[in-house]
Amino acid sequence: QVQLVESGGGLAQPGGSLRLSCAHSQFAREYYAIAWFRQAPGKEREGVSCVSNSDGSTNSADSVKDRFTIFNDNAKNTVYLQMNNLKPEDTAVYYCAAAVDIVIPSLDPMDMDYWGKGTLVTVSS
Repeated sequence: QVQLVESGGGLAQPGGSLRLSCAHSQFAREYYAIAWFRQAPGKEREGVSCVSNSDGSTNSADSVKDRFTIFNDNAKNTVYLQMNNLKPEDTAVYYCAAAVDIVIPSLDPMDMDYWGKGTLVTVSS
């Protein structure tokens, strides 16, 4: 069982920045990917960014590609989502998720095997 714990959410002004953290327990499998998803009120959950441990490749949604960066610190078992130039439409609960036995950085929630409880990000002036 993999444990995922998100932190770093909060209130930010439009144009501001936040960094989310996803601390995870050790994976027993050789290959895995860790992704960030978000869900705004009344909307479906959508994939934001994902990183694969096999080669460090990443994948991000078009809506965040130029503003958000996903990166990991293997020594700390933590994956980060650096969010810059935040917009009100980025307001959502952000979830960390993990998929095992996968080499591609997937943004499909159906590929994920484990989920964190989420952290709220609010972008408002």
